[in-house]
Amino acid sequence: MGTLVWIVVLVLLAAGAFYLVNQSNARKARELDDAKAEARRWVERLGGQVMSLTGSNTAATQALADASERFTAAGSQMEQTRTIPQARLVTQTAMEGLHYVRAAREAMDMDPGPALPEIAGQKQAGAVSEDRQVSVEGHAYAASPHSGSGTPYYYPGGMVAGRPVPRGWYSEPWWKPALVAGAWGVGTFLLMDAMFSGMHGVGDYGMADMGGDVGMGDMGADMGDTGGFDFGDMGGGFDF
Repeated sequence: MGTLVWIVVLVLLAAGAFYLVNQSNARKARELDDAKAEARRWVERLGGQVMSLTGSNTAATQALADASERFTAAGSQMEQTRTIPQARLVTQTAMEGLHYVRAAREAMDMDPGPALPEIAGQKQAGAVSEDRQVSVEGHAYAASPHSGSGTPYYYPGGMVAGRPVPRGWYSEPWWKPALVAGAWGVGTFLLMDAMFSGMHGVGDYGMADMGGDVGMGDMGADMGDTGGFDFGDMGGGFDF
């Protein structure tokens, strides 16, 4: 009789464990489906904007080109998404693209539309709050809160290789080499110091400890768990 009781108990325990595992797997599948649906919604929204707008000036054209680049990247990421962190990265990429679209609309004096959620690192990086023109190693650079013929390159703000790049318009995309390589050169630190020193509203760009970071590139400061993808030159978690 005792053996039969134990058998019944073991069967019940096994059935309970099987039920719990199934419930957990079903919950995870629902969460992944929800995350993918959310990501797809933002990608489709970005695609609609990219397809419907044409730049009427250099700054808007450049911002829309950057938005289109994010749209292509997000689409590629979406096809490879297998985990919730990867789905969130798709959303992040699409959201970046929409920030570029918003900047393009502002550059064309159009209604930018409703405010967008902040992207990772954007608040920490701050924003360019005044016009600046500096010369570093004989090369002229400019930054401005507004687009113009001298500042046609937009960055929505965020962490690049572990350092904040403020939201604003620039004379050239000097942050892109760090996006590709994952590290800053000494010359760029000099530029950041000259460009942002004393400017209200920008993040801590870290001149004080630049020696520990040059050439090392903390890529994890902004992206979080990428779910194991190989990073491409967009700085995202997929191989393009």
